[in-house]
Amino acid sequence: MTKDIIMAGFGGQGILMIGNLLALAAMEEGKNVTYMPSYGVEMRGGTANCTVIVSDEEIGAPIVMKPASLVIMNGPSLERFLPNMRPGGELVINSSLVDAGRVNRTDVRLFPVAADEIARDKIGSRQMASMIALGAYVAISGVVRIETLVNCLPKVVSKKYEKLIPMNVNALKEGSALAGIHA
Repeated sequence: MTKDIIMAGFGGQGILMIGNLLALAAMEEGKNVTYMPSYGVEMRGGTANCTVIVSDEEIGAPIVMKPASLVIMNGPSLERFLPNMRPGGELVINSSLVDAGRVNRTDVRLFPVAADEIARDKIGSRQMASMIALGAYVAISGVVRIETLVNCLPKVVSKKYEKLIPMNVNALKEGSALAGIHA
């Protein structure tokens, strides 16, 4: 099994963190992984994306031209990455900021998740939207186990923010439940 995923959104939405968390969880499960972050010169509000490849086999290159999966947190990212997505892949969109009607493809599996609203209303912080999207993606794709993500959180959350780990756990589980799988 090989999964290549591009996660994209605005800087400050936690895109690089969820990519890092997914990569670490895959390594913990004994899989081969590449993680390649990319962000614009702006800190918050600029673009941020990362590519994660998870495989049971050796990975030849970290570059993905036609991703099998996308986790999209904003409209500009949808416009940029959707045209190159492979048919049949999983597309998780933050429907709080991206209108599902803008997905002009019927050859991908679309999973709209109102991540911002759910993060605000159920978790208590809009900053958890990317964790909700990650939880949904992992449940849908089966690329790693939710439990592995949860166990890896202390390794990617700095000591300064470790008090937020329970909130991150709740967000991952909420996203997983949205996908019809309860962690």
